[in-house]
Amino acid sequence: MANHKSSKKRIRQTATKRAHNRLYHKTARNAVKALRNTTEKSAAEALLPKVTAMLDKLTKHNIIHKNKAGNLKGALQLHVNAL
Repeated sequence: MANHKSSKKRIRQTATKRAHNRLYHKTARNAVKALRNTTEKSAAEALLPKVTAMLDKLTKHNIIHKNKAGNLKGALQLHVNAL
């Protein structure tokens, strides 16, 4: 157990940030899954910029790695183009 005041604060901050990051990471994963399961091209084209922006924002805040975001965006773009 933490003994110092600063380490107790750090534990609180870490728990808050972890909950925040998990929420947005899970939201992005669900959006990617929804786009992958879309079979209509018009709906997929409308959803693609939103999902791309979401991935870019997660990358900017270091929630996911930039290469992972790039790989996901490329795969999603190929999926939309193939529809």
